[in-house]
Amino acid sequence: MATVHAALLAWSGWRHSPCYDELGHLAAGVSHWELGRFDLYPVNPPLVRMVASVPVALAGSGFDWRYYNDNPKARAQHQIGKVAFQADPERTMLLLTIARWACIPLSVLGGCVCYLFARDLYGSRAGVMAACLWFFCPNVLGHGALVSPDVGAAAMGVTALYLFWRWLGKTTWGWTLAAGAGLGGAELSKTTWIILFGVLPLVWIAARLSEEGVGSRFARLRQESLKLAVILLLGIFAINAGYAFEGSFQRLGQYEFHSTAFGGAVKPQLGEFSGTNRYAGTWAADVPVPLPKNYVVGIDFQKSDFERGMWSYLRGQWRQHGWWYYYLYGLAIKVPLGTWTIVLLAAGASLLSTRYRASWRDDLVVLTPAIALLVFVSAQTSMTHNVRYVLPMFPFVFVWASKVAGAFEVGWARNARSNPLAAGEGVRRHRVVAVAAAAALAWAVTSSLTVYPHSLSYFNELVGGPAGGPAHLLDSNIDWGQDLWYLNQWVEAHPEASPLRLTFHGTFDARLPGVESAAPPPRPTPGWYALSVTEIRSPSPSYEYFLRCRPVATAGYSIYVYHVTLDDANRVRRELGLPKLPRP
Repeated sequence: MATVHAALLAWSGWRHSPCYDELGHLAAGVSHWELGRFDLYPVNPPLVRMVASVPVALAGSGFDWRYYNDNPKARAQHQIGKVAFQADPERTMLLLTIARWACIPLSVLGGCVCYLFARDLYGSRAGVMAACLWFFCPNVLGHGALVSPDVGAAAMGVTALYLFWRWLGKTTWGWTLAAGAGLGGAELSKTTWIILFGVLPLVWIAARLSEEGVGSRFARLRQESLKLAVILLLGIFAINAGYAFEGSFQRLGQYEFHSTAFGGAVKPQLGEFSGTNRYAGTWAADVPVPLPKNYVVGIDFQKSDFERGMWSYLRGQWRQHGWWYYYLYGLAIKVPLGTWTIVLLAAGASLLSTRYRASWRDDLVVLTPAIALLVFVSAQTSMTHNVRYVLPMFPFVFVWASKVAGAFEVGWARNARSNPLAAGEGVRRHRVVAVAAAAALAWAVTSSLTVYPHSLSYFNELVGGPAGGPAHLLDSNIDWGQDLWYLNQWVEAHPEASPLRLTFHGTFDARLPGVESAAPPPRPTPGWYALSVTEIRSPSPSYEYFLRCRPVATAGYSIYVYHVTLDDANRVRRELGLPKLPRP
């Protein structure tokens, strides 16, 4: 499965055009290697993009660093990537593809750890099921083929918790060091995992307090507290080491913050580069911050984005602030229904039979990070854009749900009717669960592969698949600029569709043969047009009238091609109350 997964990611990475943030991530990653600086793209730690950019830096990126700007609000990484693509699109695309391929081992790691975690908890069949859920998950296939941190963060997060779970079972110094290294890897993959500094101690305390004997509980807490502190300190050390200790232990009063939370009462405006510091002139100003400067700057910059708020879209509605249930809704329609069936089977089986229950401590380790991450991200209601923000919780759910595979071991065990695990429960019940779980897994995999290689645009059957997706979610959930090469392929096969006017959701100049750079007109006019679904449904109603037209083709699932005739234009104009166009 791992080999098939890697091959699927490699082909997808080769076939898709640069996505919205990718060139920026690549430019930032290369800058870390070539310039030894971490100013670019500070809102996420550098691990994943540094892994991606290793072969690019070795090959010589050719990025023009004259556009380098160390202020995060300048977002210089996007300009640097865009300039490189405009100067030499073929070479830049080749370098981006190589960078995508360099990220594949991170996704493979995630699947392998899912297998190990589930196998150790629930048995070998559960390990296979968990790995299968990861390796063929459309969200993993979609984002794992890109230079972006989400799948890498999911892989590093589940690795950190697996190592911590092993430490809980055997608190040797060897597992202490391994758990600390795992925590450091997770922290360097995505800032969201900062919650682990609170989750791990809570899980440890709860696990020890659940043990029998009051004396033994507190004795173990005292004995292991030093090792837990070492794990947390190793995580902090790894963060600093990942940034080459750039700006580590800078005094709090020396920072220039842009968020209200850290900067003060005055809310910064978009494009405002000057910063403030609410701690200046207080006793806290002299406190050294045990973190790299750009790690702190990234948290502040992200916080300022949340405070300012950004336009969010859900079910045809745009608003300046998002919805607390956005990610729950997104998961309901972006995760295969077969996967949801397995999750529900696992929940039901756990309630009805002790056979499917792990120890309280084990379920705590698996489920707490997933729930904590979902709550943490959902609380940021000022900006709800992308379901990928909760992708790091996926492996934990896959591992927990895989417990349902235990039905195979009971239902078809040799001499099953005398099997003590099945005694009093009925073999037939376990066989029903096993068949249902196998059918659900096949459904999940089939549903995912039916959409491949357009996995980024996957929606389940509940909303009619990718064709129905834009009515519910936009942005990286379906349209991130990835299908431009498919549009190019269509244009070459249809020379009659010229000139074709294009507007799409991306950050680079879309120069294609036969495609005009001019955007479609704001009112219905005859001609050939190509629009990405995010542009059609954007907050500005300029292109909303295309919803009244039927596309003649699609590039992937994110770009719609329209041939608007004079009759079509006048029909839509009549519906909108606009004057009719005369015939030539």
